[in-house]
Amino acid sequence: MAAQVVVTAPAVGTTKPVVDATMPVVDATLPILSTRGLDKSFGSLVVASGIDFALPQGVRYALIGPNGAGKTTLINLMTGMLRPDAGQIFLGEHEITSLRPAERVKRGLVRTFQINTLFPHLSALEAVTLAVCERRGDAGTWWRRLPAYRDAVDEAYGILSSLNLGHDCYRLTRELAYGQQRLLEIALALATRPKVLLLDEPAAGVPRDESPALFAAISGLSQDITVLFIEHDMGIVFRFASRIIVMVGGRVLVEGTPEEIAADARVREVYLGQKRHG
Repeated sequence: MAAQVVVTAPAVGTTKPVVDATMPVVDATLPILSTRGLDKSFGSLVVASGIDFALPQGVRYALIGPNGAGKTTLINLMTGMLRPDAGQIFLGEHEITSLRPAERVKRGLVRTFQINTLFPHLSALEAVTLAVCERRGDAGTWWRRLPAYRDAVDEAYGILSSLNLGHDCYRLTRELAYGQQRLLEIALALATRPKVLLLDEPAAGVPRDESPALFAAISGLSQDITVLFIEHDMGIVFRFASRIIVMVGGRVLVEGTPEEIAADARVREVYLGQKRHG
């Protein structure tokens, strides 16, 4: 029988912050993520056309638009899941247009998906510890010499605690409520120490009464992390986003504060359901 590996949380008061002094310093005068003239088509179907935008560090952005607007396509382009037909993508001052997805993750551009992909037979603490060790290059051996990786366990527990999952860190992933599973997916992303976190419908499948807690945890992330999230619930968007990008037909229609977006007649016409017929 294989030996059972038990990962234990650190004592109270010994957790480490999600972001520490070892993280790279980012020039706050530069946009942390930007695109220039981004185009993508599938045959005659244009899914991205001339997309230019720039995300400053630490801002909570929402990306909204009707179905088929190109929101997920844009995230796929930025993360390298799709290659653009034209245009450039920058992370800070460095162009990443030609980099593979794994290389973008290493540089700090991380995403989650609409459907979570977790480790059902691991505890939350084990899963995040594994992700920390993967970042450090120790994923193949960490379980063999667990005491040597106590700092990885401490970091994993600190991440889980920052997302209100500390008390459930020993529970198996499959036993967590769905909202907690979405938070665990974000915890796994945070284990890579991202500069930019892209969340593709993080509340998808989450009961409506659990969504506010999910987004409260997201909004409480370190200001060293820029967050861009796709969300269809306008109540959530206007409550938690500091700025909003509206896409229609593969183009950026407008970008602004929640107040500016709510007052924009074009947004009300094409997205917020106030178009009148006749």
